[in-house]
Amino acid sequence: MQLRISEMFTVVSVLLLSISMSGQVNGWNPKLESDSEKAMRFVLKKAPKLETFKDEAYGYVVFPKVTKAAIGVGGAAGNGIVYKLNKVVGKAHLKQATVGIQFGGQQYVEVIFFEDRATFVKFTNGKLKFDAQASAVALKSGTSIDAAYQNGVAVFTLTKGGVMYEASLGGQHFKYTPKTDEIPF
Repeated sequence: MQLRISEMFTVVSVLLLSISMSGQVNGWNPKLESDSEKAMRFVLKKAPKLETFKDEAYGYVVFPKVTKAAIGVGGAAGNGIVYKLNKVVGKAHLKQATVGIQFGGQQYVEVIFFEDRATFVKFTNGKLKFDAQASAVALKSGTSIDAAYQNGVAVFTLTKGGVMYEASLGGQHFKYTPKTDEIPF
């Protein structure tokens, strides 16, 4: 009898805990959402002309902290929030592998704007990958931005810290996970 009461207590506790943590079920991370909003404000403060990209884009993804490291072979990874028509619709994971002459480490913010629905759908379906030919505009405070969409995508990065010496080839791959507000039972 004593064992059954403790088993029931455990089951009820787990159930209550799962209900109270519904925001974290399916891996949703409110802190990542907050960090992404702060990162976007930071980028727009450094490069106010990006406000036009943000306002006119069908969607965009903000990676508030991408960490990159390399010694000959390198890699980068980060998590971000995906927006469609300026509303949060999911999250994304970025990973990158590079090979070449490279050494160091850095962290940066990366923002990717999608010009139209077709490019956004390509991203959310996991079919958008950046190869060695893709280029990002590295934002620097006080510089003018002369960028346009390439193949429906505009990519901007802003270094947060670190030093990286690099002449390398590589590509970025993304995994999209939609946001769900339902409690899975």
